[in-house]
Amino acid sequence: MLNLEIYEIVNILGLIIGIVFGMVAQKKQFCFSGSIKDYILTKSTKRASSVIMAMIVAIISTALASAYFEFDVTESTYYRDNINFISIIIGGCLFGAGMMIADGCANRHLIKFAQGDSNSLIALVFMGIFAFATTKGFIYGFLDPLVNNETLINFSASIGNMQMNIYLVLAILVAVLIFILKKSKRVFSLYDGVLIGLLVATAWSITAVLGEESMERTINLSGVSFVYPTAKSIELFSYYEVNELTFGICLIIGVLIGAFSMSKMNRQYSFGCTANQNINRAKYNMIGGAMMGVGGILSIGCTVGQGLTGLSTLAFASAIAIVSIFVSAVITAIILNKHYKLPMCFIFDWDDNTPDYQI
Repeated sequence: MLNLEIYEIVNILGLIIGIVFGMVAQKKQFCFSGSIKDYILTKSTKRASSVIMAMIVAIISTALASAYFEFDVTESTYYRDNINFISIIIGGCLFGAGMMIADGCANRHLIKFAQGDSNSLIALVFMGIFAFATTKGFIYGFLDPLVNNETLINFSASIGNMQMNIYLVLAILVAVLIFILKKSKRVFSLYDGVLIGLLVATAWSITAVLGEESMERTINLSGVSFVYPTAKSIELFSYYEVNELTFGICLIIGVLIGAFSMSKMNRQYSFGCTANQNINRAKYNMIGGAMMGVGGILSIGCTVGQGLTGLSTLAFASAIAIVSIFVSAVITAIILNKHYKLPMCFIFDWDDNTPDYQI
């Protein structure tokens, strides 16, 4: 029997979570940015409903897991002392605009690349490079006066990064879900949101329970996120050191494996975007990827990192981040659509075959 260290077990479990995430997200084309695009182009709310369901399940399952395993989510990075709401808002706006320009957020491009869209690799590489440059590289020097501005940090501290009331947040999300579902029986088709929400809580539990027992290596309390782990994956690929293999990097690898495997079985979504607009996707993916890299670091996460993982902790900062991402993404999508630069890849009908829109 293999005699594995605890951090190795954590990495293996991270790989498994990533594989499941990739398979589910590829099968149902789970996507935050896609849900916005679907509504603007066709008024379809199918993918938006899955996203809201994932948020609801992530919050409930994380609360139950933290109570059962006795770990404190307020010890995560979403509650760090030097929180800067202005930096988070700016980062969220950059990320939201970037994901619409690049036609996909971080997790979406991982799925698209795995299922055969080579342009998504461009977005991922630029996102990773600019995320790393914002964390430790030349961009850090330019943005440090903003991120670590004492006045802005004190202003944010005066507001307080409180832990929001779980019942209030769930009530709002359930109300939104009921509003966009239209038909109650459609809730049974949102299993992708349920599974992905559960994966968030699973990731918290693994890094909390096993991470506390790890003696060989420090394992940070973390959930599911993709921007900084993508940057670390590129670093690992460039300067390979086995001790740099982390839970987050294993998540990235797992998502690629899971999405690729599912794309071979799920022929419906295996060939990238079917849009025929005359758009220079490489250019748009470079610009959008760079914006997501910078924005994802400033906002402490992406649509999954903040919208699901961060929100599952009920951090007020996460709510600010995801609202900033959403508002910026909607505005950008409307502008792109006005200039016929918002590509439609697939039309996602409800399982009852009666969509809420007319083509």
